Amino acid sequence: MPDGTNLIYQYDGSFDGLLCCVFESYLKKEFPADILPPDAPQATLFPVREIETDSEKARRVLVSIPKKMGGEALDFVRRAFLTCAPQKERNILLFLRLGYRVGPRVLDMLTNDTVDTLQKAVRHLNNEAHLLKGFLRFSDFNGALAAEIEPKNSVLPLLVQHFCERYPEERFLIYDRTHASALIYQPYKPIILPVEDFQMPEPDEEERSFRELWRLFYKTIEIEGRHNPRCRMSHMPKRYWKEMTEFAQGTKSQFTLEERKRDSLRKL
Repeated sequence: MPDGTNLIYQYDGSFDGLLCCVFESYLKKEFPADILPPDAPQATLFPVREIETDSEKARRVLVSIPKKMGGEALDFVRRAFLTCAPQKERNILLFLRLGYRVGPRVLDMLTNDTVDTLQKAVRHLNNEAHLLKGFLRFSDFNGALAAEIEPKNSVLPLLVQHFCERYPEERFLIYDRTHASALIYQPYKPIILPVEDFQMPEPDEEERSFRELWRLFYKTIEIEGRHNPRCRMSHMPKRYWKEMTEFAQGTKSQFTLEERKRDSLRKL
């Protein structure tokens, strides 16, 4: 095991910055106890070293990953970086160190704790992105579409292709409230930018009418005799409801008595 286990790396929070941490670890023959983004709390007695982002160092690490482990491993690492998994940076470093030794089969080493942890995190990311392709609700504001989401993972990069192909001639914005970022699209030009303190504009009368029509449609198509709250929450998790038009007004009042009881029990 390399030296440096009593050292903390701090980087700028970017993927290139993390690759520079990998470069530094190999260069100094040390293995940090953790790798922290700039906004992470630092309740530690370990010394902290700031790792500057250098595009050339990042490029060298980036090129080495598919050479040593294959293109699938690079895609896996990119997705792992988008997850909300605790200590994902340190686990990515562990994964890469293992991959440099064993090559492409690193992805199949599910008995390894690091590989298993990252595989589960990436699976959670992929599932969340898949659900949001169906649960995301746009509103029309003066000819432009806008939507808010509050995901656990940084899913916007995984949503780009789907929504740009679905609405190629539209202008739209998807705001990620959790990570203070937004996917902004105008025909054939998508971009993801950091966005602070974004507030959705108030809907006009036409937009409110369309929202009401959607709620009416949602309520009308239900077969009352087959009302199954447990099944609905299984296929449509409640944490997505507050951004969905059909639940936007008084979500709590729409719960059945059974749902309210179950909600109360979870809080005990």
